[in-house]
Amino acid sequence: MKGSVLVCGFATRHVARSAHAAGYTVYAVDHFCDQDLSWYTADRVRFDDLADIPCAIQEICSRHEVEWLVPTSGAEMLPSRVPVLGTSPEKAARFMDKILTQEFFESLSIPVPGIVGPGRYPAMIKPRTGSGGWRNMVVHNDGELASWLDAFSHQPFLLQEVVPGVAASVCCVADGTGGARAIAANRQILREEEGLYFGFSGSVTPLDHPGVQPMMETAERIAAVSGCRGTLGIDFVIGDKPWAIEVNPRFQATLDTVEAATGQNLFSLHARACRGELPSRRPLHSGYAVRRILFADRDMVVNHDLSSLFPAVADIPWPGTSFEEGQAVVSVYGWGRSLDAAMDLLDTHMKRVRQYMG
Repeated sequence: MKGSVLVCGFATRHVARSAHAAGYTVYAVDHFCDQDLSWYTADRVRFDDLADIPCAIQEICSRHEVEWLVPTSGAEMLPSRVPVLGTSPEKAARFMDKILTQEFFESLSIPVPGIVGPGRYPAMIKPRTGSGGWRNMVVHNDGELASWLDAFSHQPFLLQEVVPGVAASVCCVADGTGGARAIAANRQILREEEGLYFGFSGSVTPLDHPGVQPMMETAERIAAVSGCRGTLGIDFVIGDKPWAIEVNPRFQATLDTVEAATGQNLFSLHARACRGELPSRRPLHSGYAVRRILFADRDMVVNHDLSSLFPAVADIPWPGTSFEEGQAVVSVYGWGRSLDAAMDLLDTHMKRVRQYMG
């Protein structure tokens, strides 16, 4: 074993699996504590609200000796007595604020959708802080803007111009001192409801697009000067040029498809980058991998044990888990030598999962 790590955040299964495969003893603090998280962790604590994470970390640390803390979504700026293996909370803070991120991109003269004032439509409205994209929305008039503000309690927001293109991201590793390497470019699958909402619902790796090469070069430039350590992701909209959208200073939800398509263990690359060791070149892709998150189409209870479908599924709920309409239930995968083959296998797996779920 290479040591012990505590992975903490809203969802940790993907990171815990990678760390376990890399030879670490893994503990987790997680909102879901799905069935397969128990396969990769020596101990775990579930929490309800993000404010409960510090107490859950303390509980794990009272039972085990933890060498490193690895934050995921929701825990990027969490203070801790355990050393962070990754980007420090102080460095992460800049990228958890979308206005500061906008200013960062502009300081590098990197194309970014411009901020617009009220009254200019259509516009992309998003909260100033937060992740996942599920609150992002295109508004077309004052009424839609007012509805968004009411729905999200008038929290601080920004309005950006809407740019055309494909939602994409680049997974990078950085050493925190000016070096970075792009690992993979991904197409992001967004969960659009009536064409308005932009929550993450899956990924395809690699992304096939004529603009991938300049996008990856831009991502490396961003990652190199970001001050981040270890893995990070840069979100783009890629059209006639790559528009930078956000920096995620942590492991990304694309981890599964990145590893499946490249054959690389991303946690190992992350740990080496934190020690100042970067890959000499970008990894090659051996095929295509796709992940789709299956959401509940009604209030429901999953009574079947979906673990029998592994490795076609992950984030596997315990039998008897109840879900409200719209909640994420399980992740489903496809893979193959070509994109068509990967999508066909995904479709087969989706049909099988739905049969199990009724």
